[in-house]
Amino acid sequence: MTVPKDDTHTMRALRRLEDSNPSVRLQAALALGTTPDPRFVDRLVERCAIESDFHVREMLTWALIRHPAPTTLPKLVDELRSERAQARSQALHTLSKIGDRQAWPAITRALLTDADDEVARSAWRAAVVLVPEGEKPALAAVLATQFGRGGRATRLSLSRALIALGQVVTPILRAAMTDPDPCVRQHASATERLSRDPDAGLEFAVDEATRIVALGMTGQEG
Repeated sequence: MTVPKDDTHTMRALRRLEDSNPSVRLQAALALGTTPDPRFVDRLVERCAIESDFHVREMLTWALIRHPAPTTLPKLVDELRSERAQARSQALHTLSKIGDRQAWPAITRALLTDADDEVARSAWRAAVVLVPEGEKPALAAVLATQFGRGGRATRLSLSRALIALGQVVTPILRAAMTDPDPCVRQHASATERLSRDPDAGLEFAVDEATRIVALGMTGQEG
């Protein structure tokens, strides 16, 4: 990326992205987003892959959103093939915020089932934003393969993603609620409970689902 030598404000902001103080990096990302320029995109994307501070990462995403989608999308899609999990996760997060469905083909099954929970969760969120209407059943089927995965946060992310897809998930939930694996049954039942009562916490829904599974009642209602 070439920056005019006399553009001292830009050069200073770019240098400050590498500062050891996260507050300085935050202000640098803010400055680069306030005056968007295609020349900044590569450095912003690169920084997303390694930035350790959550708030700075959010500001980097905001700065990228401020740039035209035709400039940012190709760079972010390239990041989805990175070996660095944070690069994949943050690129997915940024794509979900941009919301341009041209990125949908890049949301692959490999990302939706990524071994890294943060990458998978980011892929689920991006997928439900970007998926075309006709692709929702296929997406729901892939997401259903992740029932029973991870801890509370991961399970809740998956439940929310499935619920966001609407009625297409109903037959998939019913099938999962009779799965031989009790973890799958519990998670599917908790998701169904949340779909009926969005204000219910996942822990409460899981507790209820566990009791239902224990009683051998899963799949007998309705």
